[in-house]
Amino acid sequence: MEPGELVAGRYRLESLVGRGAMGIVWLAKDERLDRQVAVKQLLLEAASVGSSGDAESSAEADEVTARAMREARIAGRLRHPNAIAVHDVVEHDGRPCLVLEYLLSDSLAAVLAARGGLPPQEVAGIGAQVAAALADAHAAGVVHRDVKPDNVLITADGTAKITDFGISRATGDGTVTAAGIIAGTPAYLAPEVAGGGDADFRSDVFSLGATLYAALEGSPPFGLDENPIALLHRVAAGEITPPRRSGPLTGTLLWLLRREPDERPTMRAAHEVLAAAAAGRPVPEFQPPSPTLVLPTRRWSPRAVLAGVAAVALVAAGGVLGLLINDPESTGTPGAATTSTSDTPPPPDEPACSARFEVGNSWQAGYEAKVTIRNEGDEPLSGWSLTWPMPDGHEINNMWGGTVEQDGNTVTVSNADWNVTVPVSGTISIGMTVDAPEGDRPSPTVRCQEK
Repeated sequence: MEPGELVAGRYRLESLVGRGAMGIVWLAKDERLDRQVAVKQLLLEAASVGSSGDAESSAEADEVTARAMREARIAGRLRHPNAIAVHDVVEHDGRPCLVLEYLLSDSLAAVLAARGGLPPQEVAGIGAQVAAALADAHAAGVVHRDVKPDNVLITADGTAKITDFGISRATGDGTVTAAGIIAGTPAYLAPEVAGGGDADFRSDVFSLGATLYAALEGSPPFGLDENPIALLHRVAAGEITPPRRSGPLTGTLLWLLRREPDERPTMRAAHEVLAAAAAGRPVPEFQPPSPTLVLPTRRWSPRAVLAGVAAVALVAAGGVLGLLINDPESTGTPGAATTSTSDTPPPPDEPACSARFEVGNSWQAGYEAKVTIRNEGDEPLSGWSLTWPMPDGHEINNMWGGTVEQDGNTVTVSNADWNVTVPVSGTISIGMTVDAPEGDRPSPTVRCQEK
């Protein structure tokens, strides 16, 4: 490709913008619509590395080209203000080319190279924007597969946009190919992907966490290594270097970077907490993580399902669990904390425990809440369970500190391994975020019993 060349009879190449492992990007003019666009010609050589013959290489290249075209068309359906739009997918000289929205910007990688680590609130703002776009992509069934600083673009006014949806799987970038060759850096892969597993929504969450870690610390959570195989093994082991500059984002960061995929938040939940941090509202400091479950969808079965973990703490007598987003100075507006509570006295002839449901921050489409369990008896509780009715239209989308079952409107929560015992007169808390329509946020009556 050369300046002045016409691609697909429509896009006139003007100047080279950049070159990377996945492709060459040109600034071009769309002569039909008289606008500037970016044309990215995908490089597919990595797909044929290790093939045994020319015919096999050609067939493999054709397959990769077809997959690249197919996934690019899927990505082209996405429309979000924080995602680079795919305008067109064409072929030129036998190679797939993406015609993209042109954005005058620098990649986050270039910003970090120039400035080093960024302050937590600025990183939260970048992360919230990227997470918003990825959450919409996930809702549409699209996995990005290659979230990293090079694929996050930042404008002069601080707008962040994610680019290159779906292309990493098509070209093998950042993954192990069939021949065992690594194309690109594995530094931002999730451990399960580095170990040979398929990328999914949960691995996108980890890669976002790794990207934000690098934005805060100046390097990715597993470090850098000229030997990509050695780095890949380090990533697969999942042992990150603890962050030192993340400040109030530490808990959120380590939530995104949980080793077990099912213990990470949904991308929507990640967006909510990052948006709160970007707005200057406090978020929990890091506490030792607990085994928790992630609720994967809005449809519930009568069995335990996995829920996302936030930063939670083991609490002793009188302790409480810090809410995920807490803004005690706000009143009368979405996001303001409320103080609605309800107490359930222990039923007679049963081990004495009580539970109180408290609604915290509220927003248009939901709210957060916690339930505090208190041991009212004269012996330690050796396990507990909670039951309460959920109002119509209210659905728990994340819970930490317990395992949850929801059958219709009835919610049942059992203790996690780490909070199975409640000392005499002691309390422990569980937390959750809830999807709900606009309107009242009632606090249901919670029944507590010893298991």
